[in-house]
Amino acid sequence: MESIPDWLTLWRELAEAHAHNYPQASGAAAPDAWATRARSYHESVQQRWAQPDSSRDFLAADLRQHPHNTVVDIGAGTGAWAIFLARHARQVTAVDPSPAMLEILRENVAASGLTNITITEGGWPTVTVPQHDVTFCSHALYSIADFTALVRKMEATARRRCYLLLRVFLPHSIMAQASQRIWGQPYDSPNFQIAYNALLQLGIFANVLLEDSGLWQPWTNANLDEAFAEVKRRFGLEQDTTHDQFLRELLRQHLTEVAGRVVWPRGTRSALVYWDLGKPRCE
Repeated sequence: MESIPDWLTLWRELAEAHAHNYPQASGAAAPDAWATRARSYHESVQQRWAQPDSSRDFLAADLRQHPHNTVVDIGAGTGAWAIFLARHARQVTAVDPSPAMLEILRENVAASGLTNITITEGGWPTVTVPQHDVTFCSHALYSIADFTALVRKMEATARRRCYLLLRVFLPHSIMAQASQRIWGQPYDSPNFQIAYNALLQLGIFANVLLEDSGLWQPWTNANLDEAFAEVKRRFGLEQDTTHDQFLRELLRQHLTEVAGRVVWPRGTRSALVYWDLGKPRCE
């Protein structure tokens, strides 16, 4: 019988690898790795937000029932969620470590005409913010290695509820197969499944809403060579040729060519994880 994984340790290992391979996603603001990418990131967010989203519907309905609530948006980026939440909450504090992201966030807040958004520069969980009713984090915690610290800070900052929006792992994806071969387990990065089991390990029995809005747009690359280089970068294998043949064959089998580019299979979706404060739990 296989032993049960230590989910907190697995999260740490994958988050540290993610932070190394994706410095723009880390909590370090200097140097700001988003400096040249923040505006293109904002454009991609705009495209995604043009589609319906069940997580947004759920958050809006929750806040309509608690119109006097205040919310902390952790890793607010260029402000899509902060602005959305501010239309339903009394006050929103938008927290992000990247000056480049915050510059665009300030522009977007000014354009929105909203006056109930406070902007704070800093990385979670070290940033100092006052207590709010709700803490919320959308896809901005994947490089935070100490899962316990980030969750306990969310709980200490929230009076009523904590929300995490997370990528759902797909067990038969290209990255899962590559990870199984390279790391001996199928998780290529921190994700919903690891986070949920880590919450259970912390004695937190959270609720889950799987998005019903369809799958995210697929990854694309100019050609197979670019896709191959991207996979190697994601696993930190730029100088390691051990798995090159396997990875090239895996990509050849699963990528398709569309309009002069190679397209990955569609599949990524999100899960909204939330739990209320003050309810009984097992420790």
